[in-house]
Amino acid sequence: MGLWKTCVIQEEVGRQCKDFDSFLALPAELRISRILMFLSNGLGFLGLLVSGFGLDCLRIVDRQQDLKKRLLILGGVLFWTSGVTALVPVSWVAYLTVQEFWDETIPEIVPRWEFGEALFTGWSAGFSLLLGGCLLYCAACSTPAPGASGHYAVAEMQTRRLYLENGTTDPKV
Repeated sequence: MGLWKTCVIQEEVGRQCKDFDSFLALPAELRISRILMFLSNGLGFLGLLVSGFGLDCLRIVDRQQDLKKRLLILGGVLFWTSGVTALVPVSWVAYLTVQEFWDETIPEIVPRWEFGEALFTGWSAGFSLLLGGCLLYCAACSTPAPGASGHYAVAEMQTRRLYLENGTTDPKV
């Protein structure tokens, strides 16, 4: 049983899957898990966009290094939040699956739910988002943001001084 459909694997028939009929007919844990996974996807996409604008190779806000640093930090926080909102529903469904598997009140003829591939994919994706968010945050916080045009302004002034000493203002001469 997953967030989107229920599948049964039988030896004779193979795998048969059926979509859930209604969102409101789902158990509360699956409804909340679906909402958290949508939120995780949205936060991850937003983190990707925000951190993309903060990269050094992008020249959109090149003059405002402080803004780029803040965009990288915000992107790291969004990735980290996306990882948490992905890990919570995956771990919650896994916990409920283990609880139902060892429930003594369920008769032996009722099939038992087991972990599927989606749980392991969700865990690896959630931990990757957490790790990526932490690395992005640490990388942005560890390097000091240079002044808006400090280094370039000094180099430009030295170049102009050399041209003036030569008696010309044309940099091509």
